[in-house]
Amino acid sequence: MNAPFATGALAKERIDIDDLLVAPSLERRRLQCYLSLVVGDIVSIFIAFAATGYILAGMQGLGESLVHAQLILPIFLTLALYNGAYSTASLQDGWKGVFRGLVAIVIAVFVVVFVQFLIRPDADVSRSGFNGGALAAMAVVAWMRLQLRSFVRWRCGDNIINELIIDDGGPQVQLRGAIRISAAGMGLRPNLNDPNALDRIGLVLRNIDRVIVSCPAGRRAEWAMMLKGANVDGEVLDDEVARLGAQGARVVGKHGLLMVSAGPLGLRDRAVKRLFDVAFAGGAILALSPLLIVVALAVKLQDGGSVFFTQRRMGRGNRFFNMYKFRSMTQSLGDATGSVSASKDDLRITRVGRFIRRTSIDELPQLFNVLLGDMSLVGPRPHATGSLAGDKLFWEVDLRYWQRHSLKPGLSGLAQVRGFRGATDHESDLVNRLQADLEYLEGWTIMRDLQIIFLTMRVLVHDRAF
Repeated sequence: MNAPFATGALAKERIDIDDLLVAPSLERRRLQCYLSLVVGDIVSIFIAFAATGYILAGMQGLGESLVHAQLILPIFLTLALYNGAYSTASLQDGWKGVFRGLVAIVIAVFVVVFVQFLIRPDADVSRSGFNGGALAAMAVVAWMRLQLRSFVRWRCGDNIINELIIDDGGPQVQLRGAIRISAAGMGLRPNLNDPNALDRIGLVLRNIDRVIVSCPAGRRAEWAMMLKGANVDGEVLDDEVARLGAQGARVVGKHGLLMVSAGPLGLRDRAVKRLFDVAFAGGAILALSPLLIVVALAVKLQDGGSVFFTQRRMGRGNRFFNMYKFRSMTQSLGDATGSVSASKDDLRITRVGRFIRRTSIDELPQLFNVLLGDMSLVGPRPHATGSLAGDKLFWEVDLRYWQRHSLKPGLSGLAQVRGFRGATDHESDLVNRLQADLEYLEGWTIMRDLQIIFLTMRVLVHDRAF
């Protein structure tokens, strides 16, 4: 009589366990995708070198090219493993995987060339075969990785990892592709004194790669403690992090610290940006020196006043500096604080001033600010402290305004090339500029600076300059 009952209980237990599974395991499928990328890269490199060698020199070239492939391959695979060419990020973003694979090939080629030069500098190596094979390998690897995207989607679907949101009465959080469950509906309680409750949560988290728990503040500590033993990447929702704009966290002694600010550029990026600024600004001053002299004379002869207009602006680190411009207004009516924006029919602007403002020539003395280190060629434009958007000071419109001072101000910026310049008659005029400035801060590259400089050339003459 007891055996049938026991069998039924075990069956019921298995049904409960199956009911608690919210996602199939993707770990083995990801491993299959990684393996397919490795095999694809190996095959691509051998095919590229072999084909190139055979086309250039027949069977003799084929043998030599295969030797080159064997030399490059172990270095490439080592670099690809370390630079994330075989990672979840590369599976999620195919182009990111292609880029990392190409970087690994380029570095591997340079390493082989360098080592071969040190060991056998007089070796008779077909440069056309080696260089052609390397270029062909880059093309074939990129093509192969893009073709394997369909295999990755077939094995893992649109989501490479299983992300789970457990709703336990906290704020609603939206995460694309994540699985959402109700803690109450699934009977999940982070009761650290109840092993059965922890086991039930553990069953739900099986096959999950990352979990986010949204719960009231009073239960965060219990959920956090439970997640620490769950063998999963766990996060507890806390909107205070968003309010403070926290970028990371660490524990010092018994205290928890939220990192709420960090310099947007590292030492290397700052050095690259500074070298570019000095080289470009110095060359521009030399090339434009005749124009600078002519404009200076025109401003001086206009009314006998000073050539330059100096105004205190706020720069990097919320520190003041003196910004230089060619004077475009009459000497007696100049606005040192910038509290009154220039208008189209502004009587303060001289005839010479109207021309140099419309053509942006009045901004050229800021090249000297760049050489002095107060400004950069590209960055958020510096504003006068008294500038108004509508009836409010700039920072009264949006407190994020101060974030734009984490970089040096620039002669031009992303906001300017998008057309957000001139008078700020409405609050929206500032908001548009601020959004562009913050976007620039988030993703600096030297190529983006070059692009903005190029686009600036197209908007030097504009109808928003009064």
